[in-house]
Amino acid sequence: MTTTSLLALLAAGFGVVMGASPLLQARRAHRRRSADDVSLAFIAILWCGGLAWLAYGVALGNTALIVANTVGVISSGTALLVSLYWTRSPSPAAQPVPGIPSWDRSG
Repeated sequence: MTTTSLLALLAAGFGVVMGASPLLQARRAHRRRSADDVSLAFIAILWCGGLAWLAYGVALGNTALIVANTVGVISSGTALLVSLYWTRSPSPAAQPVPGIPSWDRSG
């Protein structure tokens, strides 16, 4: 395997992992039942950028761009929807979520 092939494989793998990373934010918001600390603008911009890169990959016929950005668009779209859901829902502040530590920051 050449250095170029190895770098291509590594970049493609990390592209998919990076594309899936917004799911971590979605999972956190869902577990906490709150998206108060989520930047909806950031996730929306990430989704739009992923969509643009996906369109570019389709136009080029570049499989690596298509796969990584399909994962990214789906992941950031999911994170956006989950965050919007928990932003609009009332936060059950008085009810702790099992398994999630709660820290009292009120001093």
